[in-house]
Amino acid sequence: MLSGQGYITDDAVSMAVFLSMQLQKPLLVEGPAGVGKTEIAKVMANALETDLIRLQCYEGLDATHALYEWNYQRQLLHLKATEQSAQSVEEKEATIFGQNFLLKRPLLQAITHHRKPVLLIDEIDRSDEEFESFLLELLSDWQITIPEIGTIKATHIPQVILTGNRTRELSEALRRRCLYLYIDYPDFEKEWLIVKNKVPGIDDRLAEQICRFIEVLRTLQLEKTPGIAETLDWAFALSGMHLDHLDRSIIEQTFGVILKDWKDTRRVQLSLSELLERTGIQSKFDDL
Repeated sequence: MLSGQGYITDDAVSMAVFLSMQLQKPLLVEGPAGVGKTEIAKVMANALETDLIRLQCYEGLDATHALYEWNYQRQLLHLKATEQSAQSVEEKEATIFGQNFLLKRPLLQAITHHRKPVLLIDEIDRSDEEFESFLLELLSDWQITIPEIGTIKATHIPQVILTGNRTRELSEALRRRCLYLYIDYPDFEKEWLIVKNKVPGIDDRLAEQICRFIEVLRTLQLEKTPGIAETLDWAFALSGMHLDHLDRSIIEQTFGVILKDWKDTRRVQLSLSELLERTGIQSKFDDL
């Protein structure tokens, strides 16, 4: 299923996704940034021909922004329009607190969807512990209580993918409710396959040199180690310039594609000769 959508995978990833679907349990995927965690959810939604509903987590995220809000502007307009009606206060209140005035946020969208969606809870470790505790209840009961309406139960239990970059430790309670998968940076062979698959027409020599250089680059102590996302950006950029190989000049001119911190740029510049030697990439002068 994953390969059919162009996602280069391995046995561990395939088994984790398979078991998550068979057991109908959330899958918690951790690993460095840019290694394809979020992509799993996108690929699953495409393969299952269903909708992807995404909740992007951040510090300060609360249940209101994740579940629902009332459309206050529309409620006020409705009250203004019915100001002269013969309805009682109770009848007006019952009217404005209905489904027509409810703004569904990702979690409520997921449990009321007309078919089983893929729910991506992205970067769960960026949210607060209070929100994580709230999420536990939802993942256990798959129902939400709205005081003005009542309890809404899931029409279809979503296929849930949670991702995290380990910026903070998640609770044991949340981990127990999920299957677990850790995705690390790929080895050379896997990354080369990804580049060849995602960047049509790229020169074989260029693809190999890109993956070799990135592989060696990751051995340095960098502030922001380049992930697969940066590798693909670099491959698209270089292939788009119709290059068929790397040299020192090109690498230095395109640092900004793969390095996102000035300290990293400085560190790589100082050790570039060693990196080129380790990867077997010659300088432009040597090629001439």
